[in-house]
Formats: sequence, C-alpha cells, structure tokens
Amino acid sequence: MLWVFAIVVGLVFGLVTGGRIANLGLLRFRWPWLILAAVAIRAAVLLTPLNRVAGAQYLYVLALVAIMVWTILHIKRLPGIWLVTAGAGLNLLVILVNGARMPVTPELAASLARHGTMGQYIVMGSQTHLNPLADWISLYPVPEVYSPGDVLVALGLAILAFVATATPVRIVD
Repeated sequence: MLWVFAIVVGLVFGLVTGGRIANLGLLRFRWPWLILAAVAIRAAVLLTPLNRVAGAQYLYVLALVAIMVWTILHIKRLPGIWLVTAGAGLNLLVILVNGARMPVTPELAASLARHGTMGQYIVMGSQTHLNPLADWISLYPVPEVYSPGDVLVALGLAILAFVATATPVRIVD
C-alpha cells in the first residue's frame, strides 16, 4: 500500500509542476518481464494462501533478489531507482539474517495471526536480528508497519514517478 501511495504522490507532484502523464511512455526498461515477475511473485507470497506454504518465504527472497538485480541494471537509466535498490537491499539483509523471515513488531504480528497470515514474518524480539531494519515504522492512520527499507523503496518510487512525468528534457536515458 505504501508503494502505491508513493507512486501516486510522485505522479501528482509531477503533473502539478508541469509534467505530463504521456511522458511515462518515454521510459525504456530493460527486461520488463523480470520486474513484473518479481513483483507478482512477491505479491503472491504476501497476499495469497501461498504464504502459509512451507518454503514460500524463499520465493519471497528470490523475488527481492530479482528486484535488486533489475534496479541495479537501471540505476543510470531511471532517476531515484538507486533508493529502491538500497531499500530492497536492507529488506533482503534483515530477512536473510532471520531465516528468510521479516521480523515485525508484536502488535502487527498479533494482527497477522488473527488474519492467518504469518507467512514470511516472525515476531520481533531478542531472538531476531537487525530489528532496527525490520517492520516497525507506523504511518498513521494506516494499520500496517513498514521497515526503513520499505520507506526507501517508497521514496525512490515517488522520485521516479515525479521525474518520469516531468518534461522529456529532465528524463535521463
């Protein structure tokens, strides 16, 4: 949800400052199927009953790796994408050191457990590692928590959406 909000904010600011939605068509991606597949796999593990299947968290890790690879390949082509790379990297780091699971605050874990979706999450505590990089940031009024990596990804997506709608002179190719 945070990432969709960030893209919308970036687009709105881009349009308000004189950009055009048609400029999005000027963006050129390498291997668009890779990012689409990675985002689809990530979403499937997060939002479907797949998250209850043992080992599905490793699909999530692979999706994060694919997102990082794709963003690294686009750093010179897409302004702000380096923030997406950095955020995905922080998330990947904390997930890897916690057995392919993202630590979350106990408050969110209780909510996830009530909805039957613990999946790739683990309750944050003394047994988890790199807790400052885990899901703990609350953005009122949204009842979810985010990691610093999620915030970096959202910032990068907002910048990318803003610049992408800007006049073609400002788009880096």
